[in-house]
Amino acid sequence: MTILLTGSSRGIGAAIHAALTDAGASVIGHGTASGIPADFSDPAGPTALWNAALEQAGGAIDVLINNAGVFEAAPLADDDWTAQWERTMRINLTASAELCRLAVLHWQARGVGGRIVNIASRAAYRGDSPAHWHYAASKAGMVAMTKTIARGYAREGILAFAVCPGFTMTGMAEDYLSSRGGDALLADIPLGRVAAPEEIAAAAKFLALEAPASMTGSVIDVNGASYVR
Repeated sequence: MTILLTGSSRGIGAAIHAALTDAGASVIGHGTASGIPADFSDPAGPTALWNAALEQAGGAIDVLINNAGVFEAAPLADDDWTAQWERTMRINLTASAELCRLAVLHWQARGVGGRIVNIASRAAYRGDSPAHWHYAASKAGMVAMTKTIARGYAREGILAFAVCPGFTMTGMAEDYLSSRGGDALLADIPLGRVAAPEEIAAAAKFLALEAPASMTGSVIDVNGASYVR
């Protein structure tokens, strides 16, 4: 089992990498610290990553996990608001879409099935702060894309799933919690704490390796009951 995992250098990605490796999977990472470097703000980045990973894998990738993303504020009054919107969409959604496309075409050409796991966000359903329209929209797009892939290619054995974390205790989340008042934000989480990266990794590992085919199109929430649907 060969898995391409984007954004594997830190936080959730590093936890997913560890969980999959412990389960015996061969993981090809993406990131300057953990695998093949590729800049997703560059339109050429996703294809370059896919081609390099495919070569490293010996011509066959079985699972794609899209985890790479950015969470950068863009207040409405900023002069570069549109540029920030486009950067976030390019990295969080378009790059993931391009990799999904390459994966589907790869499996179709080989006549085999495969799995896609997209790491989205609670923000896809609940929204986010006024400075993060672009982030919420990118993750909602990722969920819609996942469901579309699941419906379109299930008969070919190509399955697609998404995970929607709430706040997760990575460095990025710590900064955000601090900037939003910390304790007040935690009060909105019935569990009383943010998720650990390992909890998100457990869900991603299950979907990548174990989930039954009939679950294709599913979105798994991991948010401490801060948003239930």
